[in-house]
Parts: sequence; structure tokens; C-alpha cells
Amino acid sequence: MPLDHTHDVARRSWIESANDPAADFPLQSLPYCTFSCPARGVPDPVPGVAIGDRVVDLRALTAARMLAAPSTRDAWTIADIARLPSDARRDMRHALFGLLVEDNHSLRDNPGLLVAAVHFQRDATFHLPCDIRNYTDFYASLDHASTVGSMFRPDQPLLPNYKHVPIGYHGRASSLIPSGTPVIRPRGQQSPPEGASTPTFGPCRMLDYELEVGCVIAEDNTLGTSVPMSKAAERIFGLCLVNDWSARDVQRWEYQPLGPFLAKNFATSVSPFIVPVEALEPFRCEGTPRAEGDPAPLEYLQDAKDRASGGFDIVLEAWIQSEAMSQAGVAPVRISSGRSFSRMYWTFAQMITHHASNGCNLEAGDLIASGTVSGPTRDSRGCLLELTWDGPGKPRRPVDLPGGEQRTFLADGDTLVLKGFCDKPGFRRLSLGECRGTIRSSR
Repeated sequence: MPLDHTHDVARRSWIESANDPAADFPLQSLPYCTFSCPARGVPDPVPGVAIGDRVVDLRALTAARMLAAPSTRDAWTIADIARLPSDARRDMRHALFGLLVEDNHSLRDNPGLLVAAVHFQRDATFHLPCDIRNYTDFYASLDHASTVGSMFRPDQPLLPNYKHVPIGYHGRASSLIPSGTPVIRPRGQQSPPEGASTPTFGPCRMLDYELEVGCVIAEDNTLGTSVPMSKAAERIFGLCLVNDWSARDVQRWEYQPLGPFLAKNFATSVSPFIVPVEALEPFRCEGTPRAEGDPAPLEYLQDAKDRASGGFDIVLEAWIQSEAMSQAGVAPVRISSGRSFSRMYWTFAQMITHHASNGCNLEAGDLIASGTVSGPTRDSRGCLLELTWDGPGKPRRPVDLPGGEQRTFLADGDTLVLKGFCDKPGFRRLSLGECRGTIRSSR
């Protein structure tokens, strides 16, 4: 889609905090969210949009007839915006931009509505960004798949199907949790100890995080229909951050022959904000070129426009803070960073087309995640399983933390924070916010 006035770096908002060059959510972003704010008369979750250090109640704007509602229902949600056609979604973004831009005073100079609709983020509670009924996790990072494959299959890190088909599994939407929700260490069945033949059952000893990008689906397709590549980009509503927490010892024992199950479905954290795809347009990039000798995707997964601009140039980071660090007032430290998302082997459009290729009905508000995003260097690896691996037959190299602590896997009390942002000369820096979770002991 073309760039327009909403990408203009010179445009400012009457909400002054949005004009700070370091602001996560400038006027050019306007990410969607779902929040409540009981202290300000918003006791139940409502759809909102973040700007600067504020959050705007969209239902209050539609009730005041300052914004066209996306649904005839009074209690409409973010999923109702996602269900709109792409042109109508763009119109919604333009209308919000127009209300919040510096030279429009219709909301700013309406004291009653301003109090009812515009709140400080610090006073709000953020929920899952929308009502997510279905969740699918992919495995789209070639760097991640190659590194993990080398651990278990040194002679054949990638299975024969990897470069032909976007690999994924259906997760469990009921265990998706908002950023900031504590993560209870799962219990599960694990491999028999050395010299034994019977597996054990107990708290996970190899708890890990996975740094991922989530794509929220727009519009619906009827069961039994597919989504061609030429239409797949229109099915991207926006992007968020996802942490697909993983019990590696449980996973190692159970994943064959059917793949992830209890090692994954105990909790998956989702960031509060969906950055609309329209805002991300300046940060599109070429899809990862296939290496010489790689097979071309089958025809149904090919599209010239997607090859040219199906990727997104996003910087992703993982930060950790132990309980001892927290008690000592030591801030989280960064343990990985990179522009690895631009290297994804499969684009979100390809994932969407493949997901619906058998007639699966993708619905507005569904979440698909990229799988762990890793790069070619150690400092760009997206999970501890990779970060601490030195090669076949070598002992794991722990991650060093302030105060002399080390981590091979996550300990109780650890807080893991995922961050993501886009930056490019000539455009405002846009943040995906953060996805945070603290590990609590097994119940």
C-alpha cells in the first residue's frame, strides 16, 4: 500500500508526549489495544489506541460521534476493526490520525469528552490486545531451525520438508496471557534419567523463552475457501510481540512423533499493542532471497510483490532481570538483539496462504506467530536453548548476569522482557512495545 500523510515525520500531535523523538507510540503509529481503567470510570475492557503516554477510549469517541463505529454493536471490539475490509481499516486509521493531529482541536477542546476518552497509560490495565479465538505458531526462522536442528541432528539439521512448506502447529488460545501476567513453572513428564527406563514427572527444569513476532489476522475467509498470495497481505491487521514459553525437557520427551503439546500450551505471553500494518509500511523489506540450490516455493506460495516487500525490518531484543537483580534495584540486562526478522525464510503472507490452503477458515483477530526469531550470530539468537549452545558435544555456556549469577535456563523469579522497534532515516521510530513475564514456582 502507498505511503501517505500518516507517515509524515513532520506531523505532530496535540498530545505533547507523542512528539518526543524517543516516544514508543508517536502519532505515526497509533497501535490498537484493549484496556480498562476503573479509577477513571472505565471498569470493563474497551478498545483503545495508544499515543505517547496516553491511551484513547475508542468506544467513547464513537458514542460521541467523532469516529465511525466498525460495528452496529455497542460493545464492539478490536476484532470488529480487524474484520473490516482493508480500505475501511485505512479510513479508521486516517480518522484517528485526524482527531489527534496538532491542528485539530475538536477532541482537545472538548473537556467532557477529553476526560472520558483520554487516559494516562500508567492508570490503565492492558489486556490481550483483542479477542483471540485461534492461535497458530510457525517455525519460520531458518537460522533458528538450523541451529536447533544441529543440536539433535548434526548430519541433517533441516528435515527435507523445511524449505518447501511453512511448518507450524496449532497452539491453545485459552492459555494466551497478557504481557505482565506471571508464568507458573509447568510440571510435566520428562525423559528417563540416565540408566533408567521409566520417565519422571515434576516441575520443568529447562524453562525457556522464545522471542517471536505475532501477526493478527484481518477479515474472514469461509470454511472451505483459501487465501491466494495476491490477497494475503490484505489479511495482515497488524503485528505484536509473542513469547511462546517452552518447557524444553518436556518438549524433548514428547515432541516425537506429533510435535509440540504440553511443553508449549501452559502459557504464551502477548504484548498489549497491535501496530497496524499501515503504520509499518515504511519498514517493509525484501523477503529473504533463496540461497543458490534452494528449491523455489510451490506456485501457490509465490508472489512477485511479496518477494519484493513481504518482509518487515524489525529490531528484536530480549532482556532479563533475576529476582536478586530486582531486589538490588538492578535493571534488566539485554541478552540478545538483532534485525533477524528481516531474515525470516517464510513471510507472513506465505504463512497465511499456506494456513488457509486446505480450506481452513482464518478469522479476524486470530493470532499467528513467527516462531523463534534468531539470526546468524550468537548475540541474535532468540532463546536460551540457542544462546547457551556452543556446538555438538560441548557443554552449555551459561549467560552471565550482574552480581555473578548465570543462566542456562530460566529460574523462578526471573523476569523476561521482549522488545521490538522499527527505525529508518526519514521516518518516526515505531515500537511494538514490550512483552513481559515473571516466572513463579510450580504449584
